[in-house]
Amino acid sequence: MRFEDLKLIPSILKALKDKNYTEPTAIQSRAIPLILQRKDVLAVAQTGTGKTAAFAIPIIQLIHKIESKSNGKPVMRALILTPTRELAIQIEENIEAYSKYTVVKNTVIFGGVKQGKQVDAMRRGVHILVATPGRLLDLINQGHISLKTVKVFILDEADRMLDMGFINDIKKILPMLPKERQSLFFSATMPNNIVKLSRQILKDPQKIEVSPVSSTAETIQQYLYYTNRTTKKNLLSHILKDEKITQVLVFSRTKRGADRIAKDLKKKRIEAAAIHGDKAQNQRQKALSAFKAGQIRVLVATDIAARGIDIDKLHYVINYDIPNVAETYVHRIGRSGRAGEEGIAIAMCEPEENDFIKDIQKLIKKKITVIKEHPFPQTDKPMTDAEKKEWNKEKQRRKQEFFSSRKKTQSGGGGYGRSNRRR
Repeated sequence: MRFEDLKLIPSILKALKDKNYTEPTAIQSRAIPLILQRKDVLAVAQTGTGKTAAFAIPIIQLIHKIESKSNGKPVMRALILTPTRELAIQIEENIEAYSKYTVVKNTVIFGGVKQGKQVDAMRRGVHILVATPGRLLDLINQGHISLKTVKVFILDEADRMLDMGFINDIKKILPMLPKERQSLFFSATMPNNIVKLSRQILKDPQKIEVSPVSSTAETIQQYLYYTNRTTKKNLLSHILKDEKITQVLVFSRTKRGADRIAKDLKKKRIEAAAIHGDKAQNQRQKALSAFKAGQIRVLVATDIAARGIDIDKLHYVINYDIPNVAETYVHRIGRSGRAGEEGIAIAMCEPEENDFIKDIQKLIKKKITVIKEHPFPQTDKPMTDAEKKEWNKEKQRRKQEFFSSRKKTQSGGGGYGRSNRRR
């Protein structure tokens, strides 16, 4: 099947040709016709399957056909709600590309930056708004945005939206939307809480399920290095000696870990940057742009920050920390091998993560190829339950000591905190 077979208008086909799109992915070939028929859609598809184009292309076409005859100020017809700033920006960039030969106007709003430019864009008028929940509610409460004219509502990355605690924001937004509307619901997984939410949003939906989360793309080769916690950074440097790895996305479990990995790589003269929730929006965008442009070889990211990183022909993903949720592994390595391209996923496993690897292999129903010949093999043994219990107690004790000393300083325990505040 080709995009021409989906009854798309010439202006969209021209834009897709500019991006070298020739054949739709499975989710696109199934979703686009249904959306053009104004059906509600419930789609389950993992990252990297082309979800954004699956809903963006038909929405652009529906709006263009109606608004091309209008000479007035653009009116909001579609609202796309998504969990992270990076993903919101990525979706908006794709819509901009797909709609460049149409009359459709779009913009994106998200928190973490001043609202002035976003408010100005809304004042000028848009047909499609991409938004994160918090900033959307904020601008609605200030009177800058009304959802009364929305004809199509899209909830993207629904599972991640709930994981990040946006359920209350979504429940506040839903009553503000017109009851008579088309709704599209996209999620990588479909646990019970997601099913329950979809029933509140959709009317008699057409269900599409493509590449369930338990599967990884056949185009991705997966490799596993067993090592120790103390030798991980050395193993990473060893892996990066391979000059073919010119661009790699590295996953860290924590924000501090991401910063530490990037700092260590820089010491070894490897261009690297970290992105996570504590970084300012301009810092995150600067790092991502530099990575896409090839100015940074290694981008270290946490899971939340990595949502929305969509880089053409990204071949390498490294799991520096093995996720304790098997589905997260599938999402992570799906950053490579996108749109039929080949990818390589490397996992670095310390003893405490051995059980996580077992869970992952059980989920994906395949053994990950183990690289045994390397300088930093796993020699340590996993902690026993008693050792884990003792270690957790020690971590809790250190945490309490830290906050206790911090509290004393803030209350002026030695005079330093108070004199500082006076200045």
